Amino acid sequence: MRLGVLDIGSNTGHLLVVDAHRGAAPLPAYSYKQPLRLAEHLDGTGAVTAAGIDALAEFTAQALRVAEDKGSEDMLAFATSAVRDAVNSEAVLARVRERTGQEIAVLSGEDEARLTFLAVRRWCGWSAGRLSVFDIGGGSLEIAGGADEEPDVAWSLPLGAARLARQHFAGGVPEEDDVRQMRKGIRAEIARDAGRLLRAGTPDRAAATSKTFRSLARICGAAPSADGPLVARWLQLATLTEWIPKLVAMTPGELAGLPGVSPSRSHQVVPGALVAEAVMDIFDLSELEICPWALREGVILERLDQITAGL
Repeated sequence: MRLGVLDIGSNTGHLLVVDAHRGAAPLPAYSYKQPLRLAEHLDGTGAVTAAGIDALAEFTAQALRVAEDKGSEDMLAFATSAVRDAVNSEAVLARVRERTGQEIAVLSGEDEARLTFLAVRRWCGWSAGRLSVFDIGGGSLEIAGGADEEPDVAWSLPLGAARLARQHFAGGVPEEDDVRQMRKGIRAEIARDAGRLLRAGTPDRAAATSKTFRSLARICGAAPSADGPLVARWLQLATLTEWIPKLVAMTPGELAGLPGVSPSRSHQVVPGALVAEAVMDIFDLSELEICPWALREGVILERLDQITAGL
């Protein structure tokens, strides 16, 4: 069947049209996305602004037209951290529903981590053994681990790259003290519940997903996306640690010129790098494998499982 998957993230609205059936990898047929940057369309009270709501509604309406044009039979629409954490999230979704007719489900942080874990498990297979999975989004960091398709532990932290950039780098190029304070806060937040994952011992395999990790891996020498998803890519802690002082010293223009970095996300590179370094250090991981599947694939796979089960 052909499915439309509408992912409303903290940075980007992304419609992925896929051909999918149980037992096969979801095959992307068409992609349509826009840089909504909802995490940065928040007012002082934590509400999505009118401009942010309008941008979301317009994107959703266009995505529905695209999905229809491409022959989608069903639409799976979900939102993550930016909408989940907004104080007016219900009003935002109601406004989008009024203007487009589309219901958008809000995933909890735990579900986001769980579904991302499912995607990575299916990509890596059972030979991966006990698996740890990390995902840095625009608004949150997801962590999950386990030996089965359902993780033993899964949780979310407010450590997304866009959120941290907005909180600490609103004035532009960060000062040394800004970086130090952010680094301290990131590590304290991750370490607080790190034992949930560490109690199981060293994982057989540790993986990272999504744009921030992919960009950092590319900066650190991994193969470009043009080489295809089957090329192995890794992020090495030692290499990342060497790069961080250089990244901190760069201007936004210089960051945007790095391989794998888009201009709209250049201000998120340093926060993302500090989160990635903290994850690898606190969980004692010298490297992370970059997995091309993430939350969207997890949503698709779970939906296929439900259809097959007759739910």
